[in-house]
Amino acid sequence: MQQTAPVAENSPNKNAMPKPTGFRADIQGLRALAVGMVLIYHLWPDHLRGGFAGVDVFFVISGFLITSHLIKSPPRSWADVAKFWARRIRRLLPASLLVLFLVGIATFFVAPQSIWADTGRQILSAGLYVVNWDFAISSVDYLAADNAPSPVQHFWSLSVEEQFYFVWPMIIGLAFLIGTKFGRTKRIVGGTVVVVFLASFVFSLWYTTAEPAMAYFVTPTRMWELATGGLVSVFVLYIRPERLPFSSLLGWIGLAGIVAGAFFIRADMPFPGYVALVPVVSTALVILADSRGPSSPLPVLALRPVRFLGDISYSVYLWHWPLIVLVPYLSAKMGGSEKLSFGASLAIIVVSIIAAWASTTWVENRFRKSAFFSSSKKTFAFAALAMALVAALGLSQMVIANRIVDQNEDELQSELADADSCLGAAVLLPSAKDNPQCEDKDTLQMEPAAAKKDKSKAYADGCWASAPYASKPECTYGDGSRHVALVGNSHAGHWLPTLERLADENDLTITTFLASNCSLSTLPQELSTEEEAKGCQDYADWVVKRTTEGGFDAVITSERQSTPLQGMGWDETEEKAPEGHRPILQSWIDAELDVVVIRDTPYPGGQDINVPDCVAKHEDDLEACSGTPEEWHWMDPLAASARTMDSDRLSIIYPQDWFCPEGRCESVIGGVITYFDTAHITATYAETLAPQLGESLHKTGLRSFK
Repeated sequence: MQQTAPVAENSPNKNAMPKPTGFRADIQGLRALAVGMVLIYHLWPDHLRGGFAGVDVFFVISGFLITSHLIKSPPRSWADVAKFWARRIRRLLPASLLVLFLVGIATFFVAPQSIWADTGRQILSAGLYVVNWDFAISSVDYLAADNAPSPVQHFWSLSVEEQFYFVWPMIIGLAFLIGTKFGRTKRIVGGTVVVVFLASFVFSLWYTTAEPAMAYFVTPTRMWELATGGLVSVFVLYIRPERLPFSSLLGWIGLAGIVAGAFFIRADMPFPGYVALVPVVSTALVILADSRGPSSPLPVLALRPVRFLGDISYSVYLWHWPLIVLVPYLSAKMGGSEKLSFGASLAIIVVSIIAAWASTTWVENRFRKSAFFSSSKKTFAFAALAMALVAALGLSQMVIANRIVDQNEDELQSELADADSCLGAAVLLPSAKDNPQCEDKDTLQMEPAAAKKDKSKAYADGCWASAPYASKPECTYGDGSRHVALVGNSHAGHWLPTLERLADENDLTITTFLASNCSLSTLPQELSTEEEAKGCQDYADWVVKRTTEGGFDAVITSERQSTPLQGMGWDETEEKAPEGHRPILQSWIDAELDVVVIRDTPYPGGQDINVPDCVAKHEDDLEACSGTPEEWHWMDPLAASARTMDSDRLSIIYPQDWFCPEGRCESVIGGVITYFDTAHITATYAETLAPQLGESLHKTGLRSFK
């Protein structure tokens, strides 16, 4: 970017820089409203279902203020761009990096070790302002859906803004450079903002439909919201008359739109997409109106308490979410409840405001006004050092957690190699009564952090068909003469370690046909998009054809109905879904394959129990992580369908007693944590179930397992 002198368009005054508009009390009021919406939504989501749209209000405000600044003082050289970045760093990074550092320290002391690795990774990416992409990737990971909330999850929106601040001065600066050269500054700058808005908005509409989970977090789907603020800035500074007609009315309409959106937008709506137009356009109207009369919204937005909250809104946003996530852990450590009471929620609001005032006064303002950091070089040096410190903290958390996992894995593998071991399900065998090693069967031998990573080889080996199910991978284990297809979704996949051990002992070759979050059925599921629902059905057709024509001797299948059927609720799904499995089971029977249906395992998620997290918090009281078969029960349309069919080639295995011995479903059996999340068996526990499953397969009387 070269230094270029301004060139007039048609007259000496036409391209003069716009005059500053001065302090906007209404914008501070909007900030207060936005952070208030987010606070209430995070603490009482049922009372303000669309409160998360407060983030969108912030986006529009940021786009307006930053674009206004860049239009008034356009960057005409790389030095100008660097100065802009330095100002943003001094304004935003000191408080945010302080919060990240303190969250990292607090996680070590109050959070269970099972979340250390994930939190460390997220602190690392948040410190580098790319955590929104981390959460975007995690959002489409079916197994990550039930993970404990991250104490830095709110940094996704800050990452979007920082990425915007990084590219926007270059875009506006380039537009000014071209506009000045051709004498069309206003048109080219305004046109550039319009192009960015349209490109991002169109992409947001498409991607919110195609990949709704990822669309919420990624920067391209959000740029149009920031660019909307830019459009308002262009209008205000280049086009707008001194005062818009009916400005007070426009202001009230905009304010009403924001509030209405907070009540009527729901988290299950595709977002951002077209739904985000409600808070975005409403915020733009309030800013555009700039109404100051007694009948305008200004008297409300400029109230002293409202302005105070607006002044510290950035820091309130930084502090509130870590408190919401970490306070329940601290309460549990002190013997209290893990659920936030109304009083505790109010206390979090008060503490968030006090902490925000303190950090605004003694951190944000000190750095922003410091003479020492007036130099861009010093500012960048500080940012690099502080970000490196936060990154090192996050990385160390990951290293410590992974070291715990690696050490524990070695210990468990050594124990599994012992023929007399009472590890895991071995304590349920009759021989355990006479085995002296089983005396310490209640001692926890698996670390919760290790349990979270203890998954079947199907994950590391890439054996999963994932949405939209165009790719159809197969993986083969063992080299026996009898060929068995393992078919289903992740609740078939978690039996792979059991079958691997049986393959070595029973002359089996296991080939996997596994699809993430897709039940093999002739009836469509309610998946994220119509393309995914159709892809899942096509995958089911392919699996039937492949297994019936592929020289297999038997099929072992198991599934969990993780989403309802299209257009149905859960009750109707439980009634209708078995019809979709019957044709598939019949196809295998007609092809003269032996078919074994493993009834789905008990479901801790029914009580909102993430087993490793629960065990980490309650190692001295594992009863808190257990339940009854009724509490852990979940529908199983596949098994229900099999029960209605009469064939000597079809058998059903019921594994409930392997997880609920003596009528109680346990989180730890034989020292091993039974699940690596809310529903999936740990690979270690699955491997120790080989004797039980082997005996059950033999009892079916099917020729493939004699």
